[in-house]
Amino acid sequence: MSKLTKPEKLGFSSAKLNNIGESMRSLIDAKKIPGTVTLVARKGEVVHFEANGMRDLERGLPMEKDTIFRIYSQSKPITGAALMMLFEEGKFLMTDPISKYLPEFSDMQVYVGEEDGKIKTESASSPITIQQLASHTSGLSYSFMPGPVGAMYIQEETERGLGNTPSEGGEFFVTESKNPPFKDLREWSKALAELPLVAQPGTIWNYSVGMDVLGTLIEEVSGMGFGEFLQKRIFHPLGMIDTGFMVPEEKINRLAANYGPLPGNIMLMDDPEKSGYRYPPQLESGGGGLVSTVEDYMKFSQMLLNKGEYEGKRYLGRKTIEFMTSNHMGTESADEGLTSLFNMLGSGYRVRGMGFGITGSVVINPALSGLPVSEGVYSWGGAASTHFWIDHKEELLGIVHTQLLPDGTYPVRELMQLATYQAIIE
Repeated sequence: MSKLTKPEKLGFSSAKLNNIGESMRSLIDAKKIPGTVTLVARKGEVVHFEANGMRDLERGLPMEKDTIFRIYSQSKPITGAALMMLFEEGKFLMTDPISKYLPEFSDMQVYVGEEDGKIKTESASSPITIQQLASHTSGLSYSFMPGPVGAMYIQEETERGLGNTPSEGGEFFVTESKNPPFKDLREWSKALAELPLVAQPGTIWNYSVGMDVLGTLIEEVSGMGFGEFLQKRIFHPLGMIDTGFMVPEEKINRLAANYGPLPGNIMLMDDPEKSGYRYPPQLESGGGGLVSTVEDYMKFSQMLLNKGEYEGKRYLGRKTIEFMTSNHMGTESADEGLTSLFNMLGSGYRVRGMGFGITGSVVINPALSGLPVSEGVYSWGGAASTHFWIDHKEELLGIVHTQLLPDGTYPVRELMQLATYQAIIE
């Protein structure tokens, strides 16, 4: 990466921008997170790029700017961009039923309760659309989501094979499996479609494996493996040289250790030297399977911020990016569903002023969000507290990567965004 641009040239106060590092170091010094890599760019120029703390506490290895992170659900916007590429080519319409391409999702059933110890369902009143899958309004779920349907996902092991290790999945935990992993995404998709939905399609926001169904769709309509498509259409052209579904042996020393919280400290959850990310995954998870670096993800984020263009190459059209980063909830917000998600993770964080676009959240009311961000900010993060956002109004992007499960344990994103926006003076 080229050298940093002086912040004042792009409307920042250098002194105030230093609050980013100070905020991150306060979390590190309190033993709440191991370390961070943070980046801010405006108008295509990087004004802040900094590593703090440690990437591996056990081995005493410092955080570096090229550290590789498990980005978990921050994989989802990349899946969304891949989806938009095929949408632009007319391979499908977003309003199409997914069953048009994956017939196993025909005649879905919806959970309505239990009677005499047996599950009661009713027929879905409308088919699941591709747009609903991309905005978490399909009625699908995750095994870690509360309620009877989440429990069914656990019982049927619907996520086996989507993770990279025996103990860690995309952003869920899997213990011993009584069944072999699914042989491919299509076999997984067929098993998933046997389970009931948590609600009628299009009626509520519920976090789900919908992005992995989209990965299956991408394979079906492109004729390529999901990972192959991402590599050919996104990673290689953008120069995302450290992004993929595994970490090659020659790069494993750059993979950060992954941690979880303890009172007054943190504990090791995934040792890089023993990590399943050393090997190809059984299934390539578009919902949570990627690893990446801050610099790689900056290239992807800048492409989105540039309305589909990066360094002279066009990836998506301007109107497509506007469609992708708009609120797809109509007049509704995703606040209730997002708050339930964070409460399930144990953070107690209340989400306000948030809608949802294609595979990412959208700020629809900055004042309610509690942060001095712009309306229309598009963002998402991952289970190990990684986050990114783009702000078209301010021509701004920000990224913060650490490795602490679960997301929302500490206000990493909020402190990063606050420190960034308070530094804007022009």
